[in-house]
Amino acid sequence: MTGAITTRLFSSLLVVLGSSMLVFIIMYLLPGDPVLIMLDGNASTPEAIASLKSHLGLDQPFYVQFYRYFIHLLQGDFGVSRVNGDLVLPKILEHLPATLTLTLVSVSVSLVVGILLGVLSAIHRNGVIDFAARFIGLFGISMPAFWTGILLLLLFSIQLGWFPAMGSDGWKTLVLPGLTLGLIGAGFIVRMVRNTMLEVLGEPYILTLRAKGLSERSVMYGHALRNSLIPALTMIGLTVGELLSGTVVTETVFARQGIGRILADAILSKDIPVVQGVIFFTAMIYVLTNLIVDISYSFIDPRVRRSQLKGGV
Repeated sequence: MTGAITTRLFSSLLVVLGSSMLVFIIMYLLPGDPVLIMLDGNASTPEAIASLKSHLGLDQPFYVQFYRYFIHLLQGDFGVSRVNGDLVLPKILEHLPATLTLTLVSVSVSLVVGILLGVLSAIHRNGVIDFAARFIGLFGISMPAFWTGILLLLLFSIQLGWFPAMGSDGWKTLVLPGLTLGLIGAGFIVRMVRNTMLEVLGEPYILTLRAKGLSERSVMYGHALRNSLIPALTMIGLTVGELLSGTVVTETVFARQGIGRILADAILSKDIPVVQGVIFFTAMIYVLTNLIVDISYSFIDPRVRRSQLKGGV
């Protein structure tokens, strides 16, 4: 068990470092000169451009810039913003809690709505509840985050006035963004739980449990649902990446202060250190979430735990 966790931690570290390096290469190859953006384009002199490039090390070859970036990354140094000169790490840490809170709320909505509707859809197969649950799931998957956010704003903020339209102060400002992102994850989980539940309900041991006289509630929630949770957990691990990428659009629509909003502004201004820092933390959150999901398998399904013990990990 300990060996399996150590192996996954090592592979997770490689994923984080690899994604950070890939972002560096992509940002380097993008058209446009960040120095011109910093010096207001054509209003700057060639001497000023050359001086700033030398100061930032942008006049060095690619491999030199890449080496310096990699060494600083290993030291936990994310550099300074090329737009305002602020340190990148404190800026990210200041806005990271808002994004983490939004992601946590979204995952909670996805789990509750997705599992509930998936189970009800499987129990009432081909009924009204089944069609309604599948429609909600299809809606969550199909609708872009920005469009869902705008619809929720028009209904619950402008028309009904129940929740504020923008901001990041108080729990009310979390409701609409959380629903916007949560419906995306819920759409995938509804389909996964429904299909898995229907497959499990057709297994011979379910018939045996019913033949022994167990109540339908015990069969459904004590056995069938538990065996259907592993695919749902896998989907949650994959959905976190979707939710984190969705914060860029959602935080912009709802004018929330988070790393998604910072990332959008940094990409437009080609503020490479900020982009790299945000991607690093986003990748770290993603791989840690999937690591937790992998570990949880052994607690939900004893067969996974036994296979790990037999494998000597």
